[in-house]
Amino acid sequence: MSVQEYLDKHMLSRKIEDAVNAAVRAKTSDPVLFISNHMKKSVQSVITKIKARQILDSRGIPTVEVDLYTNKGMFRASVPSGDVTGMYEAVELRDGDKEAYLGNGVTRAVKNINEKISEALIGMDPTLQSQIDQAIIDLDKTVKKSELGANAILAVSIAACKAGAAEREVPLYKHIADLSGKTDMILPVPAFTVISGGKHAGNNLAIQEIMILPIGATRFSEALQLGSETYHHLKVVITEKYGPHECNVGEDGGFAPNISSVQEGLDLVKEAISRTGYNEKIKIAIDVSATTFCIGTKYDLDFKSATRSGQNFKSGEDMIEMYKELCSEYGIVSIEDPFDKEDWEHVKNFSSLGLCQVVGDDLLLSNPKRIERAIRESACNTLLLKVNQIGTLTEAFEVVKQAKDANWGVVVSHRSGETEDSFIADLSVGLAMGQIKAGAPCRGERLAKYNQVDFLMHAHGICFPSCLVEISFLLFSGCCWSWDLVLG
Repeated sequence: MSVQEYLDKHMLSRKIEDAVNAAVRAKTSDPVLFISNHMKKSVQSVITKIKARQILDSRGIPTVEVDLYTNKGMFRASVPSGDVTGMYEAVELRDGDKEAYLGNGVTRAVKNINEKISEALIGMDPTLQSQIDQAIIDLDKTVKKSELGANAILAVSIAACKAGAAEREVPLYKHIADLSGKTDMILPVPAFTVISGGKHAGNNLAIQEIMILPIGATRFSEALQLGSETYHHLKVVITEKYGPHECNVGEDGGFAPNISSVQEGLDLVKEAISRTGYNEKIKIAIDVSATTFCIGTKYDLDFKSATRSGQNFKSGEDMIEMYKELCSEYGIVSIEDPFDKEDWEHVKNFSSLGLCQVVGDDLLLSNPKRIERAIRESACNTLLLKVNQIGTLTEAFEVVKQAKDANWGVVVSHRSGETEDSFIADLSVGLAMGQIKAGAPCRGERLAKYNQVDFLMHAHGICFPSCLVEISFLLFSGCCWSWDLVLG
């Protein structure tokens, strides 16, 4: 084949001429580089290769990482993992081989990506997120993603989303917004974990987390400052009261002093906030994770104490009275999972009081049918989104829309086993969620998310819409806090 025949076969003469003309119009000082980039843009991007491997999460437990290749580059994603809490969430595929990682290996999930998912997606356009996700769902053929594994499926879904943004030459959060039909951009208010308990820490505190929300900050960078300063003041408060040996941290970076009551923990946080001088700018939230200590219809707040467990059970009505007192005394503005995941009666009764934001995590499990029931029965007013509980980004977009259509708030959440992947930061902005819960203002895998939100504010011209910057405190129509933003 002659050179001319080759040029004609691939229609290269016209493409080269277009590239040269573009370089002339641009008056570029480096025509070779300009023409090279121009030619690259003229080629539609497709998925050319997908390669997965097993890595360790922040707890030292295996999880999945994926490199997805297109003719525009390589795009990496890794997925978090958490405690499985019910039959309504997508299945995280583990090996079960007790001889390797105590049965927690994910080589089966990795193999499913490398041999099955990869074959199904090669040649697909990475900008077509819903088609990619549907292709994987069709390949899996199970409701709970148990054939391929939700960890395998989500890793590929996220990597494809990153590749799609690169192909469109837009920031990741903008690509997510476009995929979901969002036009309004907001930065989320961070919910910083400052004290850990429950299954996340080795102390006697029954509830899982005490958090702070810097709702009085006027910029996300200020919110980071408020969170960091409070965290370090809290370390001093704990040291003064219990000694430096009580400043160990839980899985998500919150301090884990050996306290036994939520009131004791709240007093510590209240003192730390007071020392910062930011009393009017910071509010307190708690994640009770009550399913952890629900026995039958009773709640054992001493379940972690060998000497007191079983001696002080509380009824659902007792728990409601306790929450009313906490909201009044400590100004609690948000309570997550105040009751067992099947205690619909008491969570409905508590939500009807309108005392604070009521967040559903174990109650909902990011499951559309559970969300539908909660909306119908007014069981809570905010969804905690954990993307790996549902499996694909397209399905995550749908449950966020489901929640927002009901005038709910949405909090995007990390997991106890995290990676350095900051994807949920872009997700929170792109889907205009309003709140992000990513752990303490320390530890690299947690700060990766918060720092990425701060980067989006600074790097992409996101600014406030007027000089009268105002924090929306408890927008009751949506029960969420957020900074309304516009793109400059």
